[in-house]
Amino acid sequence: MTSVTPAAEAAAASEITEFAGKVALVTGAARGVGKEAVALLHARGARVVAVDLRPGIRTLPDEFPGVLAMTGDIAQEETAARAVRSAVESFGGLDILVNNAGRTLNKPVTDTTAEDWDAVMAVNARGSFFFAREAFRAMKARGGGAIVSTGSYTCTVALPEGAAYSASKGALAQLTKVLAVEGGPLGIRANIVAAGVIETDFLDTFRTDSRAYLASFADAQPLGRVAQPEEIAEVLCFLVSPRAGFITGAVVAADGGFTAV
Repeated sequence: MTSVTPAAEAAAASEITEFAGKVALVTGAARGVGKEAVALLHARGARVVAVDLRPGIRTLPDEFPGVLAMTGDIAQEETAARAVRSAVESFGGLDILVNNAGRTLNKPVTDTTAEDWDAVMAVNARGSFFFAREAFRAMKARGGGAIVSTGSYTCTVALPEGAAYSASKGALAQLTKVLAVEGGPLGIRANIVAAGVIETDFLDTFRTDSRAYLASFADAQPLGRVAQPEEIAEVLCFLVSPRAGFITGAVVAADGGFTAV
């Protein structure tokens, strides 16, 4: 039987409480990676504000007592201001932002309309900027903090029919680097996870063949499968934890080796 060393026990205990006293804000929190991030942060001691456009966000406190849930359109400037204000007024400040909300599109360049482009950019780039800006202000007043965004491997490699989505995630990656440079002297870190294809219902909203599409990516990745939401959430939570205290401005791949091929 394998014994657990005192060092391992101490590390496990530290991880469970590593966010004690911290206040976190998670967008796109009603399902998938966002909900898993809420679960991990909550379980490890953080007080959490969870934001999503879907009305289902209102039931999140039933699963995670103490979580403050609010509905709002991530693309709207007022939603970001209201969410950060709620964190400050309800919990005393803001230490962590998980910029997870996103929107995707799968269209050839020639079929992508101005409306398509604007809709994707409004959430992935514009909305993420609003939340980062408001969080930055609150963290500056707090004396530091950590921001992490859910990006995509498409910010570094190109896929057909992904012009708007790839461009939006590329913009988010560059925003992250600027946040890291400006935030360093203030004690604010910023990173982005270049996630691979994830097993969620996200794809169902724009592809009728979403299951087959997922399977095709599983075959293309060295690990031979797609990611589970909790696996990406773990990377997000690591990057906002004290364990990642010297990591900032990084694009961290969590794509099953897709971009290594």
